[in-house]
Amino acid sequence: MLKTTKDKLALSLLSIIVPILMLSNLSLGADHAFQNVTAPTSQEKLAPLSFTLKQAVDHALANNPDLQIAIERIGHAEAQLGIALSAFYPQITARASYEHSNNPAQVFSMILSQRDFNANSIQDINNPGYRQNFRPEIVGKLSLFRGGQDYHHSKAAELGIDAAEFERSSVHNALIEAVTISYYTYLAALEAQKVAQDSIVAITSELNQTKLRYEAGTALKSDVLSLEVKSAETQDAEIRSANSIELSKTSIANLLGLPSNQAFTILSPSSILTKPKLTDSFSNLLALALLERPEIKAAAKQVQIREHQLKIERGAYLPKADAFVSYGQNSQHPGFSGQRDNVTVGVAVEMNLFSGFNTKQRISAAERKLAEVRETERKTRLAIEQEVKIAFLKLEEALARLRVTEASVRAADEALRLVNEERRAGMVTVTRYIESEVAKNKAQSNSIAAHYDALNAETALKKAIGDWK
Repeated sequence: MLKTTKDKLALSLLSIIVPILMLSNLSLGADHAFQNVTAPTSQEKLAPLSFTLKQAVDHALANNPDLQIAIERIGHAEAQLGIALSAFYPQITARASYEHSNNPAQVFSMILSQRDFNANSIQDINNPGYRQNFRPEIVGKLSLFRGGQDYHHSKAAELGIDAAEFERSSVHNALIEAVTISYYTYLAALEAQKVAQDSIVAITSELNQTKLRYEAGTALKSDVLSLEVKSAETQDAEIRSANSIELSKTSIANLLGLPSNQAFTILSPSSILTKPKLTDSFSNLLALALLERPEIKAAAKQVQIREHQLKIERGAYLPKADAFVSYGQNSQHPGFSGQRDNVTVGVAVEMNLFSGFNTKQRISAAERKLAEVRETERKTRLAIEQEVKIAFLKLEEALARLRVTEASVRAADEALRLVNEERRAGMVTVTRYIESEVAKNKAQSNSIAAHYDALNAETALKKAIGDWK
């Protein structure tokens, strides 16, 4: 009998455990299947894209998260204005209350409010017993005067929208600069890679010829070793330029807001990039920057906002007046009856006589905030003046370097041509050839760097004067 009971108990346990295990396995299998279905989605490669400079800028303006954040801040500022303007509208509230009491004063008030007072109501006024009161009502309130605080709140909110717009313009201006410079950096890396690859071809050809001459006994072992050293240097330059290409593409992808699995290519310009140039004097460019830069305008708006907030705090010293109206009914039972309704209309005026110095300290804090943003405005102005000056000087330097490097490229090309002719005639050593090849490569690299440095400096100057606000 005991065995039978144990068997029954075991079977009962199995009948409980087995379904649980089956459900667990099904759940695990479903999770595994779900993972197998969803996992490849995150790794799925997107269709490749290609960008010219203009297309890259347009894509960045549409997808860069920094610009989207700035746009959301504008929406937040607009909502804040709506909140501030709501103070000028009446506030209407519906509510219902229930009371149950034997307090003589409250019970007497309930009797009067419920329109149930009669001669018998005061016979036992000290011991009225329990009574209940249901009161549904609608309450309306309108602010008549708040020391000008509502007005200054609305003005500060309006200025907040303007400040957010200027901040968006600032991000817009900086984003175009960043995309443009990254694009030029990518092109410069491509040019540097091309120079390195051409150098590899030239050095490899000369190395092979020198090895043949060495085997024939007409060249020195040191010539072969010198060319091998130069070959390693050119290969190192090619590796660094290839890495620069990938780094610049990574920077562009980040600015464009592209996901990591998005393949894309950067298209070279269809025509030769024009040489940058200075279009105006420094004083005129600085005046334009101080007039157009959105950062200065945003800082000025912040000063005005703080001025209104100071007036808001000072308004706490003034009286406040509110009009109110209440319509409802009092009854011992839920429901509504027009015979038991009552209306209350009035005006309430209040004035803070002493707040424990809270108002005074809030005014002091607002004054310090106002002084802070005024200094921030001055700091912004000084920073922009410095930015314009640096960009102007860098563009001047880059243009001067560009003129020098272009002349050096022409001289280096001619020198290498003459050395090659002398080399074939056996009049110069391989050391002289290597020196000429190095000079040519360096001149080309310097010219490329100077050209793109000038383009980048021109871009930075455009940003500094707020050209893309």
